[in-house]
Amino acid sequence: MSVRAHGVLVTTEQVAAPAVRPPVRGRSSGGRQPKGDLWLLVLPALVPILLLSVVPLVQGMALGFTDSKLGLGATTRFTGLDNFGRLWGNDLFWNSFRIGVIWAVAVTGLQFLLAMGLSLLLNENLRLRWLVCTLALTPWAMPPVIIAITWKLLLDPTVGPVSSTLSAAGLVDGSVNLLGDFRYALPAVIAVGVWVGMPQTTITLLAGLQSIPASLHEAAAVDGAGAVRRFFSVTLPQLRPVIVAITALDVIWNFNSFALVYVLTAGGPGGQTMLPMLFAYNEAFRYGQFGYASAMGDVMVVLVVIVLIVYLRSTLRGTK
Repeated sequence: MSVRAHGVLVTTEQVAAPAVRPPVRGRSSGGRQPKGDLWLLVLPALVPILLLSVVPLVQGMALGFTDSKLGLGATTRFTGLDNFGRLWGNDLFWNSFRIGVIWAVAVTGLQFLLAMGLSLLLNENLRLRWLVCTLALTPWAMPPVIIAITWKLLLDPTVGPVSSTLSAAGLVDGSVNLLGDFRYALPAVIAVGVWVGMPQTTITLLAGLQSIPASLHEAAAVDGAGAVRRFFSVTLPQLRPVIVAITALDVIWNFNSFALVYVLTAGGPGGQTMLPMLFAYNEAFRYGQFGYASAMGDVMVVLVVIVLIVYLRSTLRGTK
């Protein structure tokens, strides 16, 4: 069928057919940005990461396969797996690794439990909540070295208030050197580590709690669920991705702790707080064995990555 409009014969098919625009160069079908353009957008952030993080990491791991030493005129040669063979029979290193696992698990677990309770409290509309938030964030705003020096003074057996308070409460006999006693050194350092890292975990969990729709709790309350039931049936499932992320990060950060424990005890007494990073530091900068220390770092990186992959796969499987 055709009609005449303004002296021009036009078919109805031509009138009804939509106008087809030619494809615009540089854009893929569906209006999506080409992958080349996306890489250009990521490049400004990717280059500093590669130069300042990835390249030094690869170079440091490569030193583990050499006999690099500290000293003028010292030569470096490739030794293959010799450093790893020495490391396999080094009981002191594996003991430090055991202490590092205990430290990371204890600090991460206690941080999570205390941060969960504090975040639940801060999520309520309580008076002076701003003051509690400020006090909770105080450790996060302080440098680790300053925190370690402060706690070293607090735990001092002669001038520190912690020892005198425990003695007055009858928990210990007389003054006790919490950082110098074999029985109390590791628990004392763990307590300081929990205090230092709890603010970050608290803020992350609080953000997750505030993102949970209130309608879910209201529906559970209507069904007769109490506060405890709502926590385990609504809050925890909704927080699972946040919990997985912050726990994985806390494990990595705590296992690689250095400055806090170095200032508090330097690995003592008798190696009771000798974390793997402290052991590698001593081998590199006290004894000049850079290649051997780098081999320790290689082993720690591989083991942490394996544990992290297993943990993430087993935890994220429940989120699907």
